[in-house]
Amino acid sequence: MTDKKPGFFKRLFGGEQPVQPPAPPEAVPAPQPVPLPQPVEPTPAPEPQPAPEEVPLPGPPETTPDYVEDIEEAAAAMAVETIPVALDPPAVLEVPVEAPRQGWFARLATGLKRSSDQLTGSITSVFTKRKLDAATLDELEDVLIQADLGIETAMAITETLRRDRFDRDVSGEDVRAVLAAEVEKVLGPVARPLVVDTAQKPFIILMIGVNGSGKTTTIGKLAQQYAAEGRSVMLAAGDTFRAAAIEQLQIWGQRTNATVISRPAGSDASGLAFDAVTQARAEGRDVLIIDTAGRLQNRDELMNELEKVIRVIKKVDPSAPHATLLTLDATTGQNALKQVEIFGQRAGVTGLVMTKLDGTARGGILVAIARKFGLPVHFIGVGEGVGDLEPFTASDFAKAIAGRD
Repeated sequence: MTDKKPGFFKRLFGGEQPVQPPAPPEAVPAPQPVPLPQPVEPTPAPEPQPAPEEVPLPGPPETTPDYVEDIEEAAAAMAVETIPVALDPPAVLEVPVEAPRQGWFARLATGLKRSSDQLTGSITSVFTKRKLDAATLDELEDVLIQADLGIETAMAITETLRRDRFDRDVSGEDVRAVLAAEVEKVLGPVARPLVVDTAQKPFIILMIGVNGSGKTTTIGKLAQQYAAEGRSVMLAAGDTFRAAAIEQLQIWGQRTNATVISRPAGSDASGLAFDAVTQARAEGRDVLIIDTAGRLQNRDELMNELEKVIRVIKKVDPSAPHATLLTLDATTGQNALKQVEIFGQRAGVTGLVMTKLDGTARGGILVAIARKFGLPVHFIGVGEGVGDLEPFTASDFAKAIAGRD
């Protein structure tokens, strides 16, 4: 029992180890790790610096180029796709260039399409493989008259069908064949070209017609054709009421290398005509084409002015004008009949030019005019181009208006 350990207090303060008391003071310095402020040093110390390093700044740069590359690739792809779009328009523009290369009949058929479609459509609605009877013939006659072919032509067609096909099955094609044959029969005698008499130097052509009938444009096209034939041409801007008409004729003169005689707008038209004929004779020109102002046939004072122009021309050359051409706008329909009548009485019309057949469904009026007056039809126009004015051919016109290719 002597080995019994001393009590805790004794061991703590026992005398055998007096040195023990200083130990506690040493222990005081031990907790002296009050340098807890030292941990404060690391806190301000930018220990967070690794955190900014951890911020995946390098990460975004790695992904950003990917997006940039994708965007660049997309933009490049879009650019590649856009190139053909920019190149397409020229390819499309080449298509219309082929139109002027069509033959005359193709252009004529295209120009008369509105007239043909209306006429043949109405005929087809009347004839649907049924027997030809009196009621059907009456209905057909109405259709032909409404197409401005004229009463005489309409009656001639229906009489032909009555004689040859009455009480028999008739199709729209059968009627179109009869229509084409009858139209050609009427137009054949009047389809005569305008012949330039070389014995007359210059050969004087006077262009007349109502406002907007296409006189000035027709003059330009004729000048182009005569120049291409090697003839020397002079033009006279006799439409002194419109400055635009004078300028238009001057442009045609530049294109065809033709001398243009003009005066300021408002000048006396008869005096200009006198000067033009005198100069053309002095220069030995082959052709002189004189423009005139558009005038309504029911305006007596304007028709008197036209008669004066003709009288003045005859003072220089009693045989002139050698051709007096009346331009007719096909869109005027039945009114064209009155124009031919009055201008023929007052100005001595020698031939006709029918224009704007491509802008109307009333092209049949030419048939009515030909049957009633029998005047030569020299030219017809189906467009604005130089090649769209051609010498008149009865068979082509008949086939085109009847819708028979």
